[in-house]
Amino acid sequence: MIDTTTPYALKKTVSSDYDTTIQAIRDALAEQGFGILTEIDVQATLKKKLDVDSPRTIILGACNPKLAHRAMGAVPDVSVFLPCNVVVRERADGTIEIAAMNPMAMDTMINHPELLIVAAEADQKIRTALNAVN
Repeated sequence: MIDTTTPYALKKTVSSDYDTTIQAIRDALAEQGFGILTEIDVQATLKKKLDVDSPRTIILGACNPKLAHRAMGAVPDVSVFLPCNVVVRERADGTIEIAAMNPMAMDTMINHPELLIVAAEADQKIRTALNAVN
């Protein structure tokens, strides 16, 4: 189950290791119709650009094309929120956390009835993907 829900993020701590978690969330997102458009290795980027050490963290830019198309058809500027970011990070205590953008956050900034419907569908799919990873 999802551990934490904030107005902007859905979070879950998992028992598997970092690499296994990345593959598991990729698979779970694919099951929900999301593809990965972007991938940012935050640890490697910070080391290269700032010469700082940081915990292993990856940002996956996940997109469900059908939902994105419907959302942008209703409100073109919603594209500034896309793709939906999903983060896998190793915390200081060695546990692994998955955090995903809370799709319902869009409704607090853009009040549009069709967008709310799409956000609710995206929310359910993201939650299902997160809950599939242990």
